[in-house]
Amino acid sequence: MTQDNESVDYIEIGRKFFAGPCEFIWAANDINSLPKLGPPEIAFAGRSNVGKSSLLNALTNRHHLARVSNTPGRTQQLNFFALGAPPPDEPLRLVDLPGYGYAAVSKGKIDTWTKLIHAYLRGRPTLARVYVLIDGRHGLKESDTEMFDLLDRSAMSYQVILTKRDCVKVADQAARVRATEEGLAKRAAAYPEVLFTSSESGEGIEDLRAAIVRLMAERGQ
Repeated sequence: MTQDNESVDYIEIGRKFFAGPCEFIWAANDINSLPKLGPPEIAFAGRSNVGKSSLLNALTNRHHLARVSNTPGRTQQLNFFALGAPPPDEPLRLVDLPGYGYAAVSKGKIDTWTKLIHAYLRGRPTLARVYVLIDGRHGLKESDTEMFDLLDRSAMSYQVILTKRDCVKVADQAARVRATEEGLAKRAAAYPEVLFTSSESGEGIEDLRAAIVRLMAERGQ
């Protein structure tokens, strides 16, 4: 995936790459059950019911790669997906993290998820970037800034993706992006560009694919 030419069409490269094989390979309920280190990993974090599973399905052109539910807290473990080839030859793994913030489960379960997420983000050397999903209808919440604080302390590169673009008036979208960028302006680990996506309409999905393949190219992979 390595590219040296700045004029490379990452949109097209991303389209082809994400059209390739993608399969679920592992679920981890605690830090001791994580898969062995392998290829680079891209993780997706966000408040419960922000649309992580829907985004993963749209990103990979699949309907049922990740389970979609209207019930917050459906993702209850770290789910790993091999992208591009079956293991052990996959060039990239996608990781769906349990949602933070509100979830329709017990406080004890939420505490367990939180500890697992924190341990993974702090101690996974193959983790290349975390994409933090924010509901584009509502903007940043306190639980989102708490996640940013954790990522900043961990010196983990992260980028914000606004979701549900199709539910935000076109006239309001630019202002929503600007407000989010302002909230990230002084955060050292945050990538400055904010993406605005819709899993329903497909808006912004090709930009996200391009961002991921560009990141891998910059890492020499």
